[in-house]
Amino acid sequence: MTISLEKMNATEFQQYRKFAIRNYADELSKSGDWEQQEVLPMATNEYDSLLPENEKTEDNYLYTIHSNNQEVGMIWLARRTDDEGFIYDFNIWEDNQGKGYGKQAMKELETIAKKIGLKSIGLHVFGHNQIARDLYKKIGYVETNIKMKKIL
Repeated sequence: MTISLEKMNATEFQQYRKFAIRNYADELSKSGDWEQQEVLPMATNEYDSLLPENEKTEDNYLYTIHSNNQEVGMIWLARRTDDEGFIYDFNIWEDNQGKGYGKQAMKELETIAKKIGLKSIGLHVFGHNQIARDLYKKIGYVETNIKMKKIL
């Protein structure tokens, strides 16, 4: 299997943005920290703030993940400091999950990160996303913070 990361164009970005805001709002809701009516405006504001110039926002690298000329997912890396990057979003589309694309995409992103001078990459994963947590651990990410909550 061969994958490639290709910079998102404006059309891909608009499709991604629509999906991403809804998906992020759903994840915020699942985390139990916010009320359902709060999450969509909150997610929209977050994306507007982080990507004011859309796919052309400086120090943000948004890629469409392809395998054999087929789109299988997306990944967004941002430069936070000269040495540190952060993955804001990473998705393998549902029909393509479990086929190794995620692991390959993360390895390819590490190559890109090194080329742009990054020495580390951080990310956030919701506690309820066990599949993602397992993937990140398998490829060498370590937990640096853990928040816990009990619903009464």
